[in-house]
Amino acid sequence: MPRGPWAAPGWALVLRLLALLRPPALSDACSCVPAHPQQHVCYSALVIRAKIASEKVVPASADPGDTQKMIRYEIKQIKMFKGFEKVKNVQYIYTPLDSSLCGVKLEVSSQKQYLLAGQVLNDGKVFVNLCNYIEPWENLSLLQRENLNPHHLNCDCRITTCYTVPCTISAPNECLWTDWLLQRKLYGYQAQHYVCVKLVDGTCSWHRGRLPLRKEFVGINHP
Repeated sequence: MPRGPWAAPGWALVLRLLALLRPPALSDACSCVPAHPQQHVCYSALVIRAKIASEKVVPASADPGDTQKMIRYEIKQIKMFKGFEKVKNVQYIYTPLDSSLCGVKLEVSSQKQYLLAGQVLNDGKVFVNLCNYIEPWENLSLLQRENLNPHHLNCDCRITTCYTVPCTISAPNECLWTDWLLQRKLYGYQAQHYVCVKLVDGTCSWHRGRLPLRKEFVGINHP
C-alpha cells in the first residue's frame, strides 16, 4: 500500500520539516497537493470517526529550546476504519498550532462528529493537518461512508486530477477526477458519489453510487 507523506518519526521533526519546506511566498498560508477522498484514506495510516471533547496547547517537544507549539485535541473515538495494527484506541490527536504549518481547527462539541484521517508517528501519537482528509461526518455521502471499509479501498488504483482539457489517462489502473474541471471545486459530485474500482482485468474505472450518472462522466476515464 502506498505510504502517505506524514509517516514521520516524530511531531517535532514534522514541524521543522514543514517550516523548512514552506516557500517564503507562502509564509502565511498552508499549501497542499489536492487529493481525492479515496486517495486520502488509502495514504493515511489511521482513519476514525470521532467527536472532539477538548483542546489544549502543548509544547511540540520536551526540548526547552523548541518554541513550536501543538494543539492536542482530546477525542471520543466512535469507530476506527483503519489503523488497528498501529493503535487500538485514540484518545488524543495533535496538529500544529500555526495555521501556516497547516494546523487544523476543530470544533469542540458533544454533537459534531468528524471523519479524521491522519498519520501515526513512531511514538504512537496521531498527527493530523489540513493536508489530511478531515470532514464533518454529516458532510459525507452514503457512498463515501460505505467505502471507508478497508476491503473496499481499491488502493491499487490511481486517481489523477483534471484541471484543463485535454485530460487523459496514462495507465490502465487510472481514473480521471473531473470535479474541478466541471464544477470548479474539488469535492464535488464525483468525489461524493463515485469510487475508482479495480476490475477483474486489472484496469480501474469509476463506480457510481445510488445517485444517477451525470452525462458529463460517461466514459470520462477513457477519453
